[in-house]
Amino acid sequence: MTTGTTHALEALLRWTPHHRPPHPPDVFIPIAENTGLITDLGHWALNQAITDATPWHQRHGTALTVNISGRQLRDPAFPHTVLDTLARHHLPPHALILEITESTLLATTPAETHRITTLLTDLRTHGIRIALDDFGTGYSSLAYLRTLPVDILKIDRSFTTPPTAADHPQTRAFTKAILELSASLGLDTIVEGVETPDQAALLRQLGAPHAQGYLFSPPVPAPRIDELLHTTPWQHVA
Repeated sequence: MTTGTTHALEALLRWTPHHRPPHPPDVFIPIAENTGLITDLGHWALNQAITDATPWHQRHGTALTVNISGRQLRDPAFPHTVLDTLARHHLPPHALILEITESTLLATTPAETHRITTLLTDLRTHGIRIALDDFGTGYSSLAYLRTLPVDILKIDRSFTTPPTAADHPQTRAFTKAILELSASLGLDTIVEGVETPDQAALLRQLGAPHAQGYLFSPPVPAPRIDELLHTTPWQHVA
């Protein structure tokens, strides 16, 4: 937020039927979850994202963030799949961030949560980072911070209200509290949903280290990423 430098990119999945607009994830991901196709879809997305991101990391030093479903985390072979994919494409483990949500764990038993925690801990020993998405929207986030092996908190976009919004003072207080909590725990923080220069300026005042959102770039196809990283048009907002 202080320099405008790009540290990471997030892989986004869209379903684009022939000659029709793309469908967002909230349309097709629940279907994939319910039918069990999410595991194969998630493995394909991980492989494709790492394939695309390896040259970006080599040229620009950027990391890659990939969203992981609960079903993938329940697959005992998942850690091997991740490490094997990284090795095949020569992407260093520290250049990969796996993003999970609190809802991923809410439907699990304590034993299953312990197994997932062990799995994530194992991946972290190899240098892979873990991000907790949509932080601040659930009821058990603080409890999970005590047990989950997390490196990054992603503050939900609902905390990124415009300075002119009626609930701005309250939202600012919550955002500041989360940032201070994250810093005291030694975690990195990314604020989601930043769309205006005013929002970015406020987050800099609050000490937010990183942010993502349409202000910096809307989602773009992989072939356009190199161009964006070379031109860095968002440095004017730093």
